[in-house]
Amino acid sequence: MPYFDTASAAPLHPVARQALQAALDEGWADPARLYREGRRARLLLDAAREAAAEAVGCRPDELVFTPSGTHAVHTGLAGALAGRRRVGGHLVVSAVEHSSVLHAAAAHEAAGGTVTEVPVDRTGAVSAAGYASALGPGTALACLQSANHEVGTVQPVAEVAEVCAAAGVPLLVDAAQSLGWGPVEGGWSVLTASAHKWGGPAGVGLLAVRKGARFSPQGPVDEREFGRSPGFTNLPAVVAAAASLRAVRAEAGAEAERLRVLVDRIRRRVVRLVPDVEVVGHPERRLPHLVTFSCLYVDGESLLHELDRAGYSVSSGSSCTSSTLTPSHVLRAMGVLSEGNVRVSLPAGTTAEEVNGFLEVLPGVVAGVRGTLGVAEPVEGGPVADSLEIDALGLRCPQPVIELARVIGSVPVGGTVTVVSDDEVARLDIPAWCTLRGHTYLGESPRIPGTAYTVRRRS
Repeated sequence: MPYFDTASAAPLHPVARQALQAALDEGWADPARLYREGRRARLLLDAAREAAAEAVGCRPDELVFTPSGTHAVHTGLAGALAGRRRVGGHLVVSAVEHSSVLHAAAAHEAAGGTVTEVPVDRTGAVSAAGYASALGPGTALACLQSANHEVGTVQPVAEVAEVCAAAGVPLLVDAAQSLGWGPVEGGWSVLTASAHKWGGPAGVGLLAVRKGARFSPQGPVDEREFGRSPGFTNLPAVVAAAASLRAVRAEAGAEAERLRVLVDRIRRRVVRLVPDVEVVGHPERRLPHLVTFSCLYVDGESLLHELDRAGYSVSSGSSCTSSTLTPSHVLRAMGVLSEGNVRVSLPAGTTAEEVNGFLEVLPGVVAGVRGTLGVAEPVEGGPVADSLEIDALGLRCPQPVIELARVIGSVPVGGTVTVVSDDEVARLDIPAWCTLRGHTYLGESPRIPGTAYTVRRRS
């Protein structure tokens, strides 16, 4: 059964498995002790730190291991903000950061700080100019992911780092999705990552703080990990994480080239095989193994279930897969279609046959879900009115868009259709539908108990 969700968690790399077993036998003792078992554990820990630091591009004494990538983000963000509290309490983040960064930003704001979100374009990319305009005299820290976890867009970290350096602001980079493919370029100050993203064991994060960056660890500290991550280190997992990072880096060049060919095949063929599909993310500046697309008139949860039944494990940023009924904050910030969203992220070793098999079953799966949801043909005959209003109150994604598509032919070219909906997703998906189908989105207006979205027919 092909597993296509390595952006969530990569399968354990064989090198990680071997290193983990060896370290369980040799690295169980306290590395802070001076007897032989402790010295042996210390040697393993030092070797793991050196290997991880080499991969990150920092000094070994600048890097510590944490209990998770999220823990690394929270620790790094809090420590960097505290280290510059005399400068101010202003934090700058991109609108598409991982939830761990946004949750930490929300906590900072709740504690009295201020947060500015830098917008992205339709490909999910920020601009250095956007960060330059957000920075100010009271900015303590800026954060930017190296590559987006949902759509794969690679961010201009080096350019943003230059802007931050010119303003005297440190930059924290969340490198969780990209570190297995290569080091993060540019003059970043703090970097975080998570081992389970590159095939290491879960429960190991990396936190690197370069010399010269002001950093004040928050909360209780002890003598371990330079006072930045308290508690007894899970040494076998740390050893396995560092070993697997070195191994995947050695394979990264050839594997990236091979997987990029497979991803390009999906990007090209999905829009030919399945009607009304939008491929999202930057077409060139992207991770080599990840592709995301959204399908009109499809319930994301049903789509994922049917693909699972067909033998393919994929992920989604669609609101229809969440109990909150709100679309992914990444897709929302990009302004792209969110319904029927599918994220395919290929693990190392994925074959062309597996990708071809996925492309063979996808059209039938999408058609089946659309049929189950009652996607109707457009209304037959000529226009019946210059304007129509659809009551879609109580209908959830993707039904409001399905109803809009069904009746758009009932108004003449230049006529309007207004959809009244209380589904928050309509605010994103109706404009995205207009972009895909070539109609004009005229905007929204309050309509208790929902919102009225108006579309002008163009053809």
